[in-house]
Amino acid sequence: MSNLLWKSLVVSPAVLGATLLVSATAMAAPNPSTQVSAAKQLGVTEVAQQPEILAQTTIDQVNRYSNEGNQGNSQSQVTSVSQFSDVQPTDWAFQALQSLVERYGCIAGYPNSTYRGNRALTRYEFAAGLNACLDRVNELIATATADLVTKQDLATLQRLQEEFSAELATLRGRVDSLEARTAELEANQFSTTTKLVGEAIFAVSDAFGDNTGDANNTVFQNRVRLDLQTSFTGRDVLHTRLAAGNAQAFSVIDNGGGVIDTAEGTQTFQVGNGEGGNSVNIDRLTYEAPIGPAQVYLAASGGRHSHYAAVNNPYFFDQTDGGNGALSAFASESPIYRIGGGAGIALNLPLGKGQGILGNSSITAGYLASQANDPALSSGLTNGDYAALGQLNFSVGDRLALAATYVHGYSAGGALFDSGEASDVNTALGARPFAVGTQQSNAILGRASTNSYGVSAAFRPSDKLSVSGFVSYHDVTGFGVDDDYEAWSYGAGVALADFGKQGNVLGIFAGAQPYSFNRTGVTAGNDVPYHFEGFYKYRVSDNISVTPGVIWLTSPGQSSDNDDAIIGTLRTTFTF
Repeated sequence: MSNLLWKSLVVSPAVLGATLLVSATAMAAPNPSTQVSAAKQLGVTEVAQQPEILAQTTIDQVNRYSNEGNQGNSQSQVTSVSQFSDVQPTDWAFQALQSLVERYGCIAGYPNSTYRGNRALTRYEFAAGLNACLDRVNELIATATADLVTKQDLATLQRLQEEFSAELATLRGRVDSLEARTAELEANQFSTTTKLVGEAIFAVSDAFGDNTGDANNTVFQNRVRLDLQTSFTGRDVLHTRLAAGNAQAFSVIDNGGGVIDTAEGTQTFQVGNGEGGNSVNIDRLTYEAPIGPAQVYLAASGGRHSHYAAVNNPYFFDQTDGGNGALSAFASESPIYRIGGGAGIALNLPLGKGQGILGNSSITAGYLASQANDPALSSGLTNGDYAALGQLNFSVGDRLALAATYVHGYSAGGALFDSGEASDVNTALGARPFAVGTQQSNAILGRASTNSYGVSAAFRPSDKLSVSGFVSYHDVTGFGVDDDYEAWSYGAGVALADFGKQGNVLGIFAGAQPYSFNRTGVTAGNDVPYHFEGFYKYRVSDNISVTPGVIWLTSPGQSSDNDDAIIGTLRTTFTF
């Protein structure tokens, strides 16, 4: 600070007070990292303290600026220094503040009766305070109260204004720019609590194989999801997701030329398209929040078990059939998580506090009803189709994760792995109510209760290698004829992270799609339908990835008499 300023501080208490407008102890203990500007404390426009910080003003800073005047941040004029709870008569700046408050009236305080003077200030902040006092002096002169302002004060203030003319000019220009940016954001920002997370998938696919290849053409398909994520406390999140797409699964053909009713070749972007045809629907409406030690999940529509339960399939699973994991719905997650869905509640509760055998374990429990919105006697939250999940989770550090899962469900007829959707996958035949498995493993001909058991594990021996797998067993007890059956499924995958470039993933997966043997009333077939998949996600940028891959299906429809089917896909995913 120049000698002129220091001399003027001694001569005039008004000038001294102007220096102290922001911080009573600023000169004694400067702190360049402070984030509170003089403008806030003076009731004028907020400015950044350094040019490089101001040049990179973030939306959060602009939001804070736009909230000036709200409760807790606004300033109010005071008439006595005693109104400040944090200013004491013993403070070395007390007399200067008293003079500015009672003589000039150019000190503003916060609604909670604090002055917050124990802050450092920069030349720009001092210029803002000086500018506020100059405005107040001009107001006093204009209102015929000039006798309160001495010639000595005016001369000193004029010299200070000349001294800080460059800072004042820069300040005004930057304030004008900040106000313009704020006005633009306020005009276009629909919410201060909600952010948009979007995903758009473009995919070129074709099916190969003697019969299946001849019955399908090369297609260019899409799916778009717009997820409005709202937080009210900073720890909770409300998902309101809109989805639209036109993707359809390929028809798999048997040796007789007929279409096999199976979902063995379904890809993730072909799930959750609603009615197809790029019509928009709300495919997820859920709320998650902590309550004490538990994390609570509440679904009003589109709830899935994999929203709240750990599926232990890193790099293959991506936010419930997202566009950055495996190509197929089967390789994405264990089929046990696709039993039921819809509306309901779930919670995750830790069983320990990091000590002992239960220190790294937790329990997950959830209940989802497919027809919770239907008031009919055979529907509703408790009398319609439902699935209740219980899962015990255990981890060893950050390298090994294990889970044991049990799902009890009820169905009045339809498909076992339907994710609670009336039509989860669009095919050339129309709506197919299941995303994975064969017809033999899915078809529930009448009313039935189901008990499913599964285990999953994920092991990460290094930061760039992950091995994961699952096994699931399903026991279906029907209340009618031909509805008692058992189904199995298993799979394992290896993922190489940052393969060739940071953010890339090479994934290889193999397993058996859900199958059931010796069923009556359903097309026969007692061969295991094996599934092999390989993909390479290439990260073009932070928001774009390209994933070529191949899915190879053996014994489709559980019959080795049927030719193998091969599906090739080039998937491009845009995230924003």
